[in-house]
Amino acid sequence: MPQLIFLPHEGRCPEGAVIEASKGDNLIEVAMANGIDIEHACEMACACTTCHVVVREGFDSLQVSDELEDDLLDKAWGLEPDSRLSCQLLVGDEDLVIEIPKYTINQVSENH
Repeated sequence: MPQLIFLPHEGRCPEGAVIEASKGDNLIEVAMANGIDIEHACEMACACTTCHVVVREGFDSLQVSDELEDDLLDKAWGLEPDSRLSCQLLVGDEDLVIEIPKYTINQVSENH
């Protein structure tokens, strides 16, 4: 089973985390089921960029993003070549090292 290795994030996952996942699992759903509250202002409908993550390792094992995700990613804060929307990211065969960016384009957090 692939592991999702979340790097420490001050507000979302201060200690970092290692989570077991299955191939085909949705990244944001697995994260939230394990206590990592990734922001998702559009309720995971691929309509915003608040769930933006950077895949530091394992990126090449993922399915290619579609045009809608790519268009939205262009608007994400801190976009990098290995950026993805976690609501669209399905776990592949390999472990992933994931960084949750410090900021989103959201003016107000949905959960505060």
